[in-house]
Amino acid sequence: MSVDSEDDAHQRSAMHRTFQILRTMAEQQHQGVRVTYLAKTLGMTPATTHRLLQGLTQEGMVEQDQQNKLYRLSLDLFCLAAQAGAVNDLRSVARPALLRLNASLGDTVLLLVRSGFDAVCLDRVEGQYPIRTFTGDVGGRIELGVGQGALVILAHLPEAEQEEVLRYNLPRIRHYSVYDEVYLRSEVRKARELGYSAKTDGLLEGMAGIAVPVFDRNGNVVAALSVGTLANRLSAERLPIVYDMLLREANRLTTQINPFDPTLRRPMQSMAVSDTYRAI
Repeated sequence: MSVDSEDDAHQRSAMHRTFQILRTMAEQQHQGVRVTYLAKTLGMTPATTHRLLQGLTQEGMVEQDQQNKLYRLSLDLFCLAAQAGAVNDLRSVARPALLRLNASLGDTVLLLVRSGFDAVCLDRVEGQYPIRTFTGDVGGRIELGVGQGALVILAHLPEAEQEEVLRYNLPRIRHYSVYDEVYLRSEVRKARELGYSAKTDGLLEGMAGIAVPVFDRNGNVVAALSVGTLANRLSAERLPIVYDMLLREANRLTTQINPFDPTLRRPMQSMAVSDTYRAI
């Protein structure tokens, strides 16, 4: 092996071990890690682990608490990730999934995201059948818990957040008549247990819908994929087929979503920026 080849192999090995360290640190970010933990977990010598950590520290990607000597990923690393998230926003990433579902099913497909105590329609592809939805067109919003997409997002929030949303939204949705606390909690529980929400006889007469949650790689619910259609098109025989297609696309999206995507924090702003670019 030539000297150049040996150098290349050494650099690749060092880079591989560096990323192993970053990934392992990410899993322990809340408590921090020691050199000995990383060395044992990754099968490296303490000396090699310490050398790589020092390099990452000098580059500002890792920081060490001077009191307890624990290492953590630095804010600079998260800033880089946030900048990377601006390249492909959720709306752009999910658009092919919506088009595939629409082409296969012939029904209207929607992408909803959370915005505070509401769900916002981030994108929509119209089907062959005229329907009505709670959010209406892109940019429309509805209280979390009302409609299949907004319900499935609420059902998969962490328990503390879910309780806060329920406390805030119950007074807001009483005008729908059927949404009392017992009913809504029952629907939330059912959606979480089933992994989807479906209705063929809801508040919008003649309309039906089914939605599945979309998670990021950390298991946090970030959106919902929803199909809106006519009630007679979501029969007991067809529902499992639609569910399987939605779930497949949702799982595919999970691998593509950047948790630092600004769309997940400011959906309305992201839509405005996206529409501006489309118009240019």
